[in-house]
Amino acid sequence: MTQSDASSFSTSLDEGLSGATRVVFIVGDPIAQVRSPSGVTAALRAAGRDALVVPAHVAPADLPAFFAGVTPMRNVDGVIITVPHKFSAIKYCGSLTEQASFLGAVNTLRRTADGNWHGGMFDGTGFVAALVDAGCDLRGKHALLVGAGGAGCAIGHALVQGGVASLDVRDNDAERTASLIGRLNALRQGEVRSAAASVDASTYDVVINASPLGMRADDPLPLDVSRLPATTFVGDVVTKPPLTPLIEAARARGCPTVTGTQMFGRVCDRMVAFLLDAERFN
Repeated sequence: MTQSDASSFSTSLDEGLSGATRVVFIVGDPIAQVRSPSGVTAALRAAGRDALVVPAHVAPADLPAFFAGVTPMRNVDGVIITVPHKFSAIKYCGSLTEQASFLGAVNTLRRTADGNWHGGMFDGTGFVAALVDAGCDLRGKHALLVGAGGAGCAIGHALVQGGVASLDVRDNDAERTASLIGRLNALRQGEVRSAAASVDASTYDVVINASPLGMRADDPLPLDVSRLPATTFVGDVVTKPPLTPLIEAARARGCPTVTGTQMFGRVCDRMVAFLLDAERFN
């Protein structure tokens, strides 16, 4: 869903709200950086659903109270999950998609007929779809993933399933990194390893930042880009700013890139299909 698509719905959105409007929350901490409220609202309305996505700033300690309050609300059809709740929100799901179950993380919850939540995870498949859109063929490639949080673990899974020959993972949380590497190696679909703190970027065909680095102006780059070959695909999950320092540095070296905004568009497609109970992205 493009920005122009979202803007075209602004007037109808203002005029169309009523007591019959269905509600989808997006919950995170922080929340001001997310783009989902306008984009997903526009996509749901384009599909004919009278719905509105509402941001909710909820700290980790308050997540149980959030779900205790929102679950009885009968006009709430879904909850979109963002940082840092993608692992912890899984405990509120009565059922999961296959990928969400494997990863132990969710980014979208859909209300089921019995009033429970069905959880899915689309960060990985959405990001890989954006890579493919940009012309990246993952088969046989050597990839580096910085960040093994909710989005990172999903992207790692999708990269392995996409056919990379090897995947190196770097994250400050050693236990979380080891857990992800162990689960991905169990798939026997490519070699997954722990990356050193200082990696040689010249050895990779694909480099992806799935960490929050780049959201703040004083953040360091997730890796040293000075040796990036111009043939390396560089991706970033950060959506604000739209062009992160990593993306700008990679473009300066001639690298093809995938931004967080491009990722969001493909993830949005999948979240909306899931919320509408469409099966093609599940």
